[in-house]
Parts: sequence; C-alpha cells; structure tokens
Amino acid sequence: MPWPDPITLRGAHATLEPLSQTHVSGLVEAVKDGELWKLWYTSVPAPDRMAAEIDRRLALREKGSMLPFAVVDAAGKCAGMTTYMNIDAGNKSVEIGSTWYAKRVQRTPLNTECKLMLMTHAFETLDCIAVEYRTSFFNHKSRRAIERLGAKLDGIMRNHIRHADGTLRDTCVYSIIQNEWPAVKTHLRFQLELSPA
Repeated sequence: MPWPDPITLRGAHATLEPLSQTHVSGLVEAVKDGELWKLWYTSVPAPDRMAAEIDRRLALREKGSMLPFAVVDAAGKCAGMTTYMNIDAGNKSVEIGSTWYAKRVQRTPLNTECKLMLMTHAFETLDCIAVEYRTSFFNHKSRRAIERLGAKLDGIMRNHIRHADGTLRDTCVYSIIQNEWPAVKTHLRFQLELSPA
C-alpha cells in the first residue's frame, strides 16, 4: 500500500474520510452549492463529472501520488474534498490541495480545522519535513486563506500549467516547514477558539 495509509481524521466541525464512490451523491449536492465548477481559475468537478473525478483521485492513490478525502461536516453532510497530493514518500513531504468546499461552509471554522487535522497528521504522525500549498495567482480567496494558515510564499511558477479554460496559470507555491509547525499549530488552535461554533 502506498504511503501514507488511508485514515479518518475527526474534529468538532468536520470529519475527513477516505474518499470513495459512496460519497458521489453527497459531493454532487455540495458542489452545486455555489456552482463551484464555474470558477475559471480553479478546477472543481461539475456535478456530472463527480464520479469520474473520484475515480481519477483513487487512481492517483493507487500510484502513490495522492491520498484523497471527502470532507463531511458536523451534521454528517458532504461538504467538499481535499487531498494529500504530490506525495514524496522518500523525503516525507506532501502538498495539501485539490480542495474545494460547498459555499455554505466557506468562511466557517471547517477549513481551519481540516487544515489543522491534515497538518497535525502530516507533521506529527507522518514526520513530514514540509507541507506545501499551491494555488492560481488569480485565486485571491485561496491565497488569503493559505496565508492565514501561516504558510509562507516560496515563489511563483510562471506559466506553470493551464487553467481548465486553456489559459496559462501562474502558480503560487507556499509551504510550512517542520520547525515552523509548533507556532503554526498554536496559531490555528487560537483561530478555532475565536471562531463561532
């Protein structure tokens, strides 16, 4: 089995479950909330592509380059997807990405808690040396969210890949490294304490 092993991570606001085809209908409903697939600067599956996207992520899991999760909210409803991706088992580093959330849970404590759970597992169980985040230069909402986590901008890869519409994407690369983790963890816990339940 590729590293890292599938795991369920539980918090007060969200549970991260290993992604499977049993999540299709819930994720279809979640992606309709905000019509997220219409955002040109990000790649979110349309409702009719959800099953294929789950298959794609599971195939990458078999190759050892991704560990995908379904995000389930405190009420037990699917709220989105996230992954460990670009997994480097030899160097023990991961990227947290391919994340999207239903509009109803955006700007709630759910994302902060999901990132806290994923990074706690990465740094404290998997002994990762770094956790990376990447996003489009034009995805300003995502960039602000990544910066609020405490990640630092490593640089911008210009003309890195193409957006879904074919336009060239400049990719902003952020990271949190192992020795920064204790302070980042304290910061995220503090943010959650200040967040309304």
